[in-house]
Amino acid sequence: MTDPCLPECGVARFLTLLNGPWATLIVRELLHGPHRFTELRQALPGISPHTLTSRLRQFDRHGIVTRTTYAEIPPRVEYALTPLGEGLRDVLEAMGTWAMAVPDPGTAANASTG
Repeated sequence: MTDPCLPECGVARFLTLLNGPWATLIVRELLHGPHRFTELRQALPGISPHTLTSRLRQFDRHGIVTRTTYAEIPPRVEYALTPLGEGLRDVLEAMGTWAMAVPDPGTAANASTG
């Protein structure tokens, strides 16, 4: 699978590179440091091996993640964010801050009736 040309618009480019919820959650996990494939799968219940592999390959192609293979038996492979990928830290923190400011409809309704 090859990626289409990246859009000129920054927001559209961001959405192309981090498409779907799994992409953002993978980056969230890698912000804690390098992870092996199985560690990422355990941290993201419900993600399929195919989806995780696909996202990691896409991130590697775009310079967001590095894949390091260690010459050991059994072989060990770790994924880590590049400096470009680390730049997503502020973006994800801002997203989390914004999301936590959105009132929970159930809580907001209860607060207004009390």
